[in-house]
Amino acid sequence: MAGPSLRPHVHWAQRHRELFLRVDLSDVRNPDITITDNVLHFRAQGHGAKGDNIYEFEIEFLEPVEPKPVCRVTQRQLNITVQKKESNWWERLTKQEKRPLFLAPDFDRWLDESDAEMELKEKEEEKINKMKIESRVPKDPFKHLKKGYLIMYNLVQFLGFSWIFVNMTVRLFILGKGNMEIHLFSKMVGFLCLTDSFYDTFHTISDMMYFCQTLALMEIMNSLIGLVRSPLIPSVVQIFGRNFVLFVILGSLEEMQSKPVVFFIFYFWSITELFRYPYYMLSCIGIEWKPLTWLRYTVWIPLYPLGGLAEAVCIVQSIPIFSETGKFSLGLPNPLNVTIQFPFVLQIYLIALFLGIFVNFRHLYKQRKQHLGPKKRKMK
Repeated sequence: MAGPSLRPHVHWAQRHRELFLRVDLSDVRNPDITITDNVLHFRAQGHGAKGDNIYEFEIEFLEPVEPKPVCRVTQRQLNITVQKKESNWWERLTKQEKRPLFLAPDFDRWLDESDAEMELKEKEEEKINKMKIESRVPKDPFKHLKKGYLIMYNLVQFLGFSWIFVNMTVRLFILGKGNMEIHLFSKMVGFLCLTDSFYDTFHTISDMMYFCQTLALMEIMNSLIGLVRSPLIPSVVQIFGRNFVLFVILGSLEEMQSKPVVFFIFYFWSITELFRYPYYMLSCIGIEWKPLTWLRYTVWIPLYPLGGLAEAVCIVQSIPIFSETGKFSLGLPNPLNVTIQFPFVLQIYLIALFLGIFVNFRHLYKQRKQHLGPKKRKMK
């Protein structure tokens, strides 16, 4: 059971516009800090000079202050910042002339009036210099045009991938009903496999996927010319990797177009982009919707490896077909008389695919940590 309330040691300092109070309490719990009628009321449980207890105090300020203090709790102390209603220098903190015993100057932050005026002057000069520098920077006459282009680009991509996702989802629940068998994903290393119910996925979806993935090449150009701040290498790895599978593997081999793996590749791609493009579109106009931000930096965790695995399965299934047809194999002129077999190129590409997955996974994880990582807590 907690003992009687005690007063903690409080240290104070001031500036022309602010008051700083440092309360010597560690492990603070349940702080209750209010200002009414120009009196600051403090009550909290923590570890102070008298051990773990309830500590409280009141301070009636010399002059009027704003009624909303800002509180920041650390492991060793509690800091309170109070705004003065008028910018001036106080001769003391409290209305009573005799200083309370629990109150002492904070020499770590203490300045006399002349030093505080010098500090204020330096801040004002710094602010003026910053405004001068900003005024010298030429304004971009194409700023609104660039923003409009980025909004339109992300909107078109979002609509395109939404059409793909909705179309495939409808086919999954309507065409697959009664015709879809669930197996151990032996053909795709441990996941679900669909039967021939979706053999025409490529023929139904490919035109829109061709359009979206061709348009995605603009993302590389946007990064090259500095229109967006996205790093170039992850964009190149993802876009060229997808387009290689779409145009070279699936687009050139009719035998691959009826494989069930096509459904998984297109489905994983479309789900990922359903959250990425709306997020970037809202960012262009300075809007952040927290649920969308969380989805954009979270759904890739299962989907990105699954999409890479589906692409790898697609390449493995295409190797025997390329070996049989000799398509894209390159014969060098005599006297070397050597043929570069395209299946060998695909085997090397498989290694590069998993390296690319690692590079992009690392990049996306850093982005997620940056946007969703823990932030410093600030109590008011």
